[in-house]
Amino acid sequence: MRNAACLAAPGIFLLMAGCGGGGGQDAPASFSGPNVQSVFVGPGPTNNVNLLFTTVTICEPGSTSNCQSIDHVLIDTGSTGLRIISSLLSPSLALRQQTDAGGNPIVACGRFADGYTWGPVKIADLRLADELASSVPIQVVGDPAFSTVPADCSNTGSAENTAQALGANGLLGLSVFQHDCGALCANSAVAGAYYICPSSGCQPTRAGLTQQLQNPVGMFPVDNNGVMIALPPIPTDGATTASGFLVFGIGTQSNNGLGNAQVIPLNPDSGTFSTRLNSSIVYSNSFIDSGSNGLYFDFAGFAPCTSDPVFHCPASTQSFSATNQGISGSPSIVNFQVANADALFSAHPTFFAFNDLAGTGFSMNSFDWGLPFFYGRNVFTAIEGRNTPAGAGPFVAY
Repeated sequence: MRNAACLAAPGIFLLMAGCGGGGGQDAPASFSGPNVQSVFVGPGPTNNVNLLFTTVTICEPGSTSNCQSIDHVLIDTGSTGLRIISSLLSPSLALRQQTDAGGNPIVACGRFADGYTWGPVKIADLRLADELASSVPIQVVGDPAFSTVPADCSNTGSAENTAQALGANGLLGLSVFQHDCGALCANSAVAGAYYICPSSGCQPTRAGLTQQLQNPVGMFPVDNNGVMIALPPIPTDGATTASGFLVFGIGTQSNNGLGNAQVIPLNPDSGTFSTRLNSSIVYSNSFIDSGSNGLYFDFAGFAPCTSDPVFHCPASTQSFSATNQGISGSPSIVNFQVANADALFSAHPTFFAFNDLAGTGFSMNSFDWGLPFFYGRNVFTAIEGRNTPAGAGPFVAY
């Protein structure tokens, strides 16, 4: 399982929607401050490659003592909201069940490119670095009290309701959207999104904005307009592990300024931009996603790998140039390489960080700039409607 593909890419919760040079700045050696959290790439529950983890502290709402820290939580800029594996939570951690006006429990279906999560929405306080998000709706994944999964949730792929299936102990969604389904689910009952589950069975339901999973950063009192992920550059052949920083806020402190990072304004409905590859192939719904462990895009010239047919295995390492274009502003040129994944895994069986790992995308018109894009860069994700020195989100910058 060490070389398994992982696409924690957006599904319905983003309304469409888990390397070389380019614009922006190199990631500095270190950050410090109350808005800084350590992150690392390394072996997780299933020893998959290129997964970016951190630790999240979950507390009973209003309590400073009844708390639990969960490690190996995957950081995913391609989705919104915290999802934690139920079996890892202490029974003493009393989290209130989210309900509708009739007192029926609300349950969420998280739909991703490679599977789904299912579990009730509960309320928790979240602590990240020295920041606190109070009364945050989160998904408790795989809760045995809600074992029956509706078909219009489970038909999206494999169940990822355990740490082994998810490849992590949880998923911390830090996308450009504050709510994981927004007005779509607030106005309509959307199959495959939110459900009420009385004793008679589960059925799709509308979920108000405050009932949906939230980007916890947007609920901080300060440093609440976005995040920056800073990872160091790694060698072409990869590295055993990589350590970096998750910095909260954009332009709110001396340690989170944009500097000379290039801003890519996103489509406000889908959170996407356009990528043009080698001046000829256009992927109109592209995105930057720390939750995907490779660069995922359709390209006819690559043979599938033996270890996992999702990965690309060219006969030799290939170099590419791509141009990212937002809905406004200047284009950004990104140079990157794609290596033979089978050769990488065979030559470096103890490595977990690779900057030239790529695979087939889940959509022909999407380029998924996964974790390899983050190495050697400061990558900013600005939340929709929140003011920053570069204007209001949603945007990405690097």
